Amino acid sequence: MSGLVVDTSVWIDFFSGRTFPELEQALKDGRVTLSPIVRAELLSGPMSPAREKQLIDFLDDLDYYPTTESHWTAVGRARRLYGENGLKVSIPDAHIAQCALETDGILYSFDRIFSRLTRIIPLRMIKV
Repeated sequence: MSGLVVDTSVWIDFFSGRTFPELEQALKDGRVTLSPIVRAELLSGPMSPAREKQLIDFLDDLDYYPTTESHWTAVGRARRLYGENGLKVSIPDAHIAQCALETDGILYSFDRIFSRLTRIIPLRMIKV
C-alpha cells in the first residue's frame, strides 16, 4: 500500500483529538511521509515549549521527504500548469501535491483545491 502525505489541516484536527482511521493505520504501518512545509506550518502555531518538544518528537518519527532543486523546479512548473488550467494554487499546496506525486503517495486533505488538481494531474487522494 502507498504512503500517505498528510495536509496540515488534517494534522491539526488529528492533534485536536479527531479520529482519522486511514491516518492512524498509516502511522501504525510507518507509511506517513512528512512534507517540509507541513512540518513548518505545524510548528508555527502558538504552543508551550513542552508541547513543541512533543510535536517535534512525533514529527521526527515520520518519513521526511527531502526536497531537492528539481522538486522546487517541478513545483514552479506545476503552478504554471495549474494556472494555465484556471486554478490558483499556493506554493505550499503545490509543494504538498508534488510531494505526493514524487513519492507515489496518496494525499490526505480537506482542501478542495487538491480535488480540483486531480482533474489535471495524476494525484491520488483521500478526501476527508
